[in-house]
Amino acid sequence: MATDTLAPVTPGINAAAVPGAVPFGSTPASTPETVSFIFREQNLQQLEAAVTGGIQNYLSVRQFASQYGADPAVIHALQSYLAQFGITTTVYADNLDVVAQGTAGEFDKALSVTQQQYHAPALQGRGGRMRLPAQTFHGTAQWPQLPSYIAYNLVAILGLTNYSPFGSQMVHVDTSVLKPQSGSSSYCLALVGLPNACNLPSNFAANYDLDALYKKGADGAGQTIAIVTLAALDPGAPQYFWQNVAHIPTTGRTVTVNNIDGGPGAPSDAAGTGETDLDVEQSGGLAPGANVIVYQAPNTDYGFVDAFFAAASQNIAGSVSSSWLESETFLQYVVDAGEESPGYAAAFDEAFLEMAAQGQSGFICSGDWAAYTASVDLGTTNLSVAISADSPYITGAGGTTLPWSGTFSGPDGTAAVDVPAQRTWGWDYLWQPIATVTGQPLATVAESLVAGSGGGFSTIEPRPSYQYDVPGIGEYFAVQYLTPIDYVTQPGTNLVEPTEWSFNPTPAVTHGYSSGRAVPDVSTDADPESGYLLYEPSAVPVGDPALQGGWGGTSFVAPQLNGSTAVINSYLGRRVGFWNPAIYAFATSWNDPFTVLSAVGTSSDNLYYTGIPGSVYNPGSGLGYPDLGQLAFDFARGP
Repeated sequence: MATDTLAPVTPGINAAAVPGAVPFGSTPASTPETVSFIFREQNLQQLEAAVTGGIQNYLSVRQFASQYGADPAVIHALQSYLAQFGITTTVYADNLDVVAQGTAGEFDKALSVTQQQYHAPALQGRGGRMRLPAQTFHGTAQWPQLPSYIAYNLVAILGLTNYSPFGSQMVHVDTSVLKPQSGSSSYCLALVGLPNACNLPSNFAANYDLDALYKKGADGAGQTIAIVTLAALDPGAPQYFWQNVAHIPTTGRTVTVNNIDGGPGAPSDAAGTGETDLDVEQSGGLAPGANVIVYQAPNTDYGFVDAFFAAASQNIAGSVSSSWLESETFLQYVVDAGEESPGYAAAFDEAFLEMAAQGQSGFICSGDWAAYTASVDLGTTNLSVAISADSPYITGAGGTTLPWSGTFSGPDGTAAVDVPAQRTWGWDYLWQPIATVTGQPLATVAESLVAGSGGGFSTIEPRPSYQYDVPGIGEYFAVQYLTPIDYVTQPGTNLVEPTEWSFNPTPAVTHGYSSGRAVPDVSTDADPESGYLLYEPSAVPVGDPALQGGWGGTSFVAPQLNGSTAVINSYLGRRVGFWNPAIYAFATSWNDPFTVLSAVGTSSDNLYYTGIPGSVYNPGSGLGYPDLGQLAFDFARGP
């Protein structure tokens, strides 16, 4: 059969695009592989307009496949073509994702590529933070080939490499400056040395008024929550946490694990099992009547996309969340290198569009590296946001800091810390106290402690219609502690990005304008200093206790909003669907259920973006933090 170069569709993250990757031989032909073929949605503009405008009448998976899925004849043509090479295929019910199973040799022949083995060193972000471990993997820098009538209908081919590009978004307190206090009458002081960093789901429910729905008998009964993750769940961990730590009944509910593409392997702290444990503990802890499905996939581009399509095409869960991401800058780097599909982000968008059309709410954390998400993966110092929280078809979950006070101690003395009111999460408020007690230069502390609510403006996703004419979107106020400097051209690309910062300890408030999708949409407590308890049995083999306090990150916010949605759905007796069209309408009307963090300056920022006077939005924490009880009532009335 004649083939044609698949010009619009390149492989997933390929070896040559991984910094420091070194080839050391051909991939053995017998190596088992999974490759996912993502088809383009039909009637795409119609679907996008319907989703961003707010869908009222939800579709079944069958109806979605009929209206927006790929032509069954083209799907069959792909299956028949691959079968000639001994490759088997499974078609998801939405007619968008075709998952193929074969060997490296079979895929090499079918797609006219040659795969090699590579070794890549560990990737470290700024300040020595580990981003990704060293890896040995297979990949190719060649473009696959397929018959042109099949290629034309594809958005992306994913899986010609098994490199693991994604990182979870969970952060722990630095106990080197605030040590556990042995013998303390306070459980949390004895555990991590912080007065209120051992919060439970019940604390979240009280802080954000989910209690109002509990009092009306809503607890998520009859609902199902989905967690999409790239590390294995510790068996029994959520049930132990609910029963013995949070004191939540565990009877009458199920936690089901669905291994996608063979799953991520055994539970492992190093692989990110703590992320999966907390996602289930928090979401299920807030909705004690709901069942939970864990879609756990290999930490690969095809695994992550397939897991979302599985949650969508099964359509069991009314709400879905995930807390794994990478920066837009890293994605732009591999796309610019010609080794990642320009349609890669679109593959996630397609899954999210399907979820929205079916009434499934979706939440992705916005990241924990403040306005500088690329600093932790590509190592650049430019302003950047995260995929896939940047998608116009998902709700981006940002972070705040709850009020708290405490005292740091170190070799050079002590320093008091006081956060008098809930603020956008940014760890600039810790820089001076840590410098005081450690004797380090303030600039050194600042550049090594770049953490806070991920937020800003997308450079690859357009501004959706629900963000038009929203006060605070399109303009911003900023405090530029960190000015990007030392611009270099990234190897093998035309992408020019900064690699260092110049530090200003007393920045003035500046004003500017921007475009693109604004992220995040809504925020709740994510600061480890006012954070949460985590139960992770996989931490014990590496020398840590299973139960730890002082955990945070927007990793917590996404599953908490997920569980909260299950409670709201149970209260209303229906799915509320994709939040964003409704919540932006609520925020600009009389029934605003959000408290915007509009304070201007260094008292409430994500290390760059701060509040905007008179606005309902800022790029550090979005619309602000919700009153979930009022939000449920607003959903009941409608925009």
